[in-house]
Amino acid sequence: MIHLAALDRDIPEEAAPTTRCRILATAEEAFRLIGYQKTTVADIAKTLRMSPANVYRFFDSKKAIHEAVIRRLMEDTERRVTAAARAPGLNVEQRVANVITAMHDSCVERCEANPRLHEMVEAAVSESWDVCRAHIEQLGLVFERLVREGIEAGEFAACDPAVAAGCLHTAIMRYCHPGFVSQYPDAGVPPIDTMIDFLLGSLRRRR
Repeated sequence: MIHLAALDRDIPEEAAPTTRCRILATAEEAFRLIGYQKTTVADIAKTLRMSPANVYRFFDSKKAIHEAVIRRLMEDTERRVTAAARAPGLNVEQRVANVITAMHDSCVERCEANPRLHEMVEAAVSESWDVCRAHIEQLGLVFERLVREGIEAGEFAACDPAVAAGCLHTAIMRYCHPGFVSQYPDAGVPPIDTMIDFLLGSLRRRR
C-alpha cells in the first residue's frame, strides 16, 4: 500500500488548480448530503483518498473551504443575474425585473433542492463573511448599472444611481435573503411580480 504522505509529495505544482477544484467539489457534495457542520476535513480527505495534510496545503482551515464553496454558489447566482441584466432585445425595465426574478429563483431553488447548502449560506450571511459581502456588493453594482442605463435611455427619472440601486436591493431582501426564504416561506408579503411593478413605478420617468 502506498502511504498517503508519499502521494502528497508526488502531486506536482501544476496540479494545484485541479486538486483545489476536486477538494471544493467533494466538500460541496458532502455539505449537500450531511451538512457543513458535520463534515470534517478528514471526511473530505478520505473521499479524495488523500491525507488531511494535503487538503490543508490548498485551504488553511475548514472555514476557508466553507467560504470557497459559498463563493462557488454565489458565483452561480451572479452568472444568472449577469445574464438577466444583459439579455438582448429587452428594455431596462424588463431587465431589472428579470434580475430580481433571477435572484429570487436562485435562492428559492437552492432552499428547496439543497436545504443543507442553503443552511450553510444562511449561516454565512448571518456571520457577515467577507465572501457574502462581496457578493452583495456585486449585485448592487448590477442594479446601479441598470439604473444608470435606464436614466440615459429616458426610462427612469433622474436620480442618484447608487442610492436607487441600494433602495432596490433593500426592497427585495424579503424575496432573496436566505433566512427569510427558508424560515418564512408563507409570510404575508406581496407577490414578487407586484413588488417589481411597484419598484419600477418608483423609478419610472413621469411623462
